[in-house]
Amino acid sequence: MNERIPMSRRAVLAATAAAAGAAALPTAAQPAPTTRHRVAIVTGSSRGIGAATAKRLARDGHAVTVNCVANRELAAGVVRDIERAGGRAIWVQADVSDPRAVQRLFDENERAFGGVDVVVSNAGVMRLAPFRDMSDEDFARMMDVNQKGSFQVLREAARRVRDGGRIVTLSSSITQLRTGTYGPYAATKAAQEIYAAILAKELEGRMVSVNALAPGVVNTTLFTDGKTPQQIAGFAQRTPHKRLGEPGDIADVIAGLCSRDGAWINGQTVFANGGIV
Repeated sequence: MNERIPMSRRAVLAATAAAAGAAALPTAAQPAPTTRHRVAIVTGSSRGIGAATAKRLARDGHAVTVNCVANRELAAGVVRDIERAGGRAIWVQADVSDPRAVQRLFDENERAFGGVDVVVSNAGVMRLAPFRDMSDEDFARMMDVNQKGSFQVLREAARRVRDGGRIVTLSSSITQLRTGTYGPYAATKAAQEIYAAILAKELEGRMVSVNALAPGVVNTTLFTDGKTPQQIAGFAQRTPHKRLGEPGDIADVIAGLCSRDGAWINGQTVFANGGIV
């Protein structure tokens, strides 16, 4: 007959502490991410949300590759700002709608910094018109940059981001607001939410967290160009805070997703819109 031998209270506490400690230790399948010596690529980062994100990630300790299509001086200025603050950065001209340019962007980053841990797919264009007035050229450009271009960035990120990394793609709260004239643009942003949800599952086992971030109305030229002051004020009044978001508001959320503390948010769409929806 088996005799049950009671454990002392001290033995129970010791066993519990040992189990907790073992669970907390990172394993080969669970690398412990850190911002020290980490590297980030931010597309469309010569101005607006992208520039704010590049600077914020640099402040958090990432070496950063800044990307532009035409705004070379602005991209170089972002790099100078990062370097003046004690960070490391380069800038690379590349149109994300061109798959060879995307590969070159990642290649240049790898040559400079040895690899990549964080990719923020931010590059995008917006053309607004009612369905009846939308030109083929404007529709095609949004599809090329926002939908196809982001796919190409995420595809390269899936191949190259190191285990324990982060991938963020920019959606938009317009997918919920569904305001007139935004139809095709909103469709390209809704695609980002599907991309993130599925890519997160495809990268299982690598501890890479993939999310879509959906800003609301943000004080950037992408939003304000072509709008009257009255229209802009009207959007601001729709938020509980009665203001537009600023690029730094969005960069702060992206930085949180890319930090160690953001690991458990995965395959989600995170809305950062001041409560407008």
